[in-house]
Amino acid sequence: MRFARQNPSGKVFAVDIEPSMVKFLGERAQREQLGNMKAVLAPLDGVNLPEPVDVLFVCDTYHHIDNRTAYFKKAVASLKPGGQLVLVDFKKDAPEGPPPEARIAPEQIDQELGPAGLVRVRSDLTTLPRQYMLAYQVSPAAPTR
Repeated sequence: MRFARQNPSGKVFAVDIEPSMVKFLGERAQREQLGNMKAVLAPLDGVNLPEPVDVLFVCDTYHHIDNRTAYFKKAVASLKPGGQLVLVDFKKDAPEGPPPEARIAPEQIDQELGPAGLVRVRSDLTTLPRQYMLAYQVSPAAPTR
């Protein structure tokens, strides 16, 4: 909702795998008169976006995704040329969040996303007190789509 409010002339797709959450998000967008926000139901193995996007934002869910390299290899097709994947997830030492054993270090994310054709272009490990933020773009060495 914040992205939709901050960019009223753009399009925002709120993606979830849970039908009840997609319904809730759609109803909330209507209630808050955010005509630029569309809720999208996705399968477990993809983002299911109706069109390419400038930014694919994944917050606090990377650690839940199975077969992450394959998932993000498919997700790259949802990025416009020059688009970015931005990930926010919990630091290993955060006092709250998923169990510590489920948390993933940024270096592991780099290793998983490299074979998906993505390279880290920005890191912010300090602004958020409990989370890190990483930005990736399609690697120039990656095969064209």
